[in-house]
Amino acid sequence: MGYTVFDRDINFGPRRGLEGPFHYPNGRVLYYDAREGEYWDPRTDWFVPSDEIAELQNSIFDIVKS
Repeated sequence: MGYTVFDRDINFGPRRGLEGPFHYPNGRVLYYDAREGEYWDPRTDWFVPSDEIAELQNSIFDIVKS
């Protein structure tokens, strides 16, 4: 069994009221806001649409498959 280590930006740490940070292979870092039920991008200060979240999660599955 193998594993992949993604580069992590040390500027993103835990934040009160949010789950994460979640680091994705493309370098994007997101937090999950359980109250809103959405992922939040600290770089843009916007919630990320669910279709983009699905693409990010699929990119992880693609890496695991190969």
